[in-house]
Amino acid sequence: MSTDPDECCEVVITGPDAEWMVAFTRRLVEDRLVACGHHLTPIRSVYRWQDAIEDETETRVALHTRTSLVPEVIERTNTEHPYEVPCVIATPLVAGNPAYLDWIVAETREPADRPASLPN
Repeated sequence: MSTDPDECCEVVITGPDAEWMVAFTRRLVEDRLVACGHHLTPIRSVYRWQDAIEDETETRVALHTRTSLVPEVIERTNTEHPYEVPCVIATPLVAGNPAYLDWIVAETREPADRPASLPN
């Protein structure tokens, strides 16, 4: 099997607390919504929120998953994240180690709205 890079993506999520982010990532991996998460902490975020410039220490995770699972990752983040408007962005992969891309697909599940018997 050789996975097309378009089938996989990286999803970046930021949050206020490294421990919360690690626990959240673990739940996503356990539920097979993502294959893995690479954590960066601390990061410094400067942004405008409610007419004020904020300068905060945060944490960041880069998740590797199927592009087709991004809507479920966004929904899950919006439900469980402590922020009112969490940062969740997905970026496409233009290329990658074929064995690693195959691993991402093998470690994640089909999207909830598509039967497992359908081809990718």
